Amino acid sequence: MKIVLPGGTGQVGTILDRALSAAGHEVVVLTRRPRRPQDVAWDGAALGPWAEAVDGADVVVNLAGRSVSCRYTPENLRAMMNSRVDSTRVVGEAIAAARRPPKVWLQMSTATVYAHRFDAANDEATGAIGGTESGVPDYWAYSVEIAKNWERTQAEAPTPDTRKVALRAAMVMSPDRGGVFDVLLRLARLGLGGPVAGGGQYVSWIHDEDFVRAVEFLIAREDVAGAVNLAAPGPLPQREFMRVLRRTWGVPVGLPATRWMAEAGAFALRSDTELLLKSRRVVPSRLRDAGFAFAWPGWEGAAGDLVRRARAARAGSGRLRARVGGG
Repeated sequence: MKIVLPGGTGQVGTILDRALSAAGHEVVVLTRRPRRPQDVAWDGAALGPWAEAVDGADVVVNLAGRSVSCRYTPENLRAMMNSRVDSTRVVGEAIAAARRPPKVWLQMSTATVYAHRFDAANDEATGAIGGTESGVPDYWAYSVEIAKNWERTQAEAPTPDTRKVALRAAMVMSPDRGGVFDVLLRLARLGLGGPVAGGGQYVSWIHDEDFVRAVEFLIAREDVAGAVNLAAPGPLPQREFMRVLRRTWGVPVGLPATRWMAEAGAFALRSDTELLLKSRRVVPSRLRDAGFAFAWPGWEGAAGDLVRRARAARAGSGRLRARVGGG
């Protein structure tokens, strides 16, 4: 198949590009900074020659949008909103104008659309959409609005011959440097991976292998459209999530952090505490009802695989440095 990945140079795009290319698919990445023959330049905001890549493609998986790994200032929040809505709108325009439109358009969304809650899990049918919770920072509601506008833009695109799926993805865990797992593992290795603000908030996640398999599953399942949660079926409280990660790496303790300590740490990392403090208790009902079987349904097994791969990558990098230094 020919698969087009707008915004496919980030962590998730790199995972998909690598896996889908290895499976023998023709993968075209739309990016502002093309570097490889399979990269095509675009600006994520206006139609241009890049739209030719969409015409005749089998699948579009739109991943474009400003990274959430930043301080949630008003300027950055607006950039997150605009980059997601504009890129989704223009992808829809390219599909609508195509002589041979793709059969399916998978649009990245986020599990952050759901409410901050502890009492029950959020699935696609009964989950509570966020934005009206009490006792949380006001700007968390803006994150929900970003997700809602993101999905609405796809839903309203006039593409009658293209099936549309919104991927409400949890945090994708892979051992790649710079990804969310890499950051969490670094905290654990430094002894900082303890409970944050009590650690009762739920962490929803998905192993990178299952993320790829779910994308392939949704491409093939012509009867599935609309919002689909991409999350492992076992969300768990942050304190337990980090306890498993520490134990898997071999770190005996993790220092706890209060809310204000989390604020200071997020500031130092140029990130935001919403990523640490919001309780994302999300379950993949539609995937499971459609027959998808997770290879990594539980965090303990997934963490073991990710840590093994992270150790192997570090060992390989060390051997490469030694060879270069000795040459």
